[in-house]
Amino acid sequence: MSGRPAKGGGRWVSVPPERVHPWIDGFADRHGPFSTTGDERVVRLVAEDGAVAELYVPFPPMTPPGPPHVTRLVAHANADRRIGVFLVRLGGYAAGVFHGSALVASKVGSRLVQGRTAAGGWSQQRFARRRRNQADRVFDDAVETAVRVLTPYLGDLDGVVLGGDRRAVDALRPDRRLAPLLALEKEPFLVVPDPRHAVLRDTPAQFRAVRVRVVDPE
Repeated sequence: MSGRPAKGGGRWVSVPPERVHPWIDGFADRHGPFSTTGDERVVRLVAEDGAVAELYVPFPPMTPPGPPHVTRLVAHANADRRIGVFLVRLGGYAAGVFHGSALVASKVGSRLVQGRTAAGGWSQQRFARRRRNQADRVFDDAVETAVRVLTPYLGDLDGVVLGGDRRAVDALRPDRRLAPLLALEKEPFLVVPDPRHAVLRDTPAQFRAVRVRVVDPE
């Protein structure tokens, strides 16, 4: 589990689905009895000492919403879903299909994209054109790979999770070949390093986790 500051106060904690119930038990041990409210997207715990935990439902909506909120959230978080993952950075890409946390289909690729140069004038312009052409080839290969790997599972996917570099991903969004996959896009966006096979294989730790915003009592 990890924590980082949350905008507006508190901190974010990422909880693996199998640890959600123990985490809630620990919240009660630390802060006392709590009341529970919620809907299809978030379950809110308010403890006796004023502490608050907002547990955001992964792959919403949670159906059916309503009490018992914690029991429903735990069952929803632990469901085995078929999820497509598409990761893109300037020099590489990866696409995979997961059933639960098991990777059942994948392809990873990379192409050279030269770094920036300090040269100026015509040399700089030629370099910039060459770099753009290299990036375009990477992006075209990335789209082809995503279509080839994910499309055969399209009718069975519960969602598609994107990741890598946001600017690179946003540059691909207008490509019509991706439209059926982007229609299934789900949060979170996965901020990951170069999308190698090991990086792709480890993404369930991020996309299956329950994000919790914790606000401690004053």
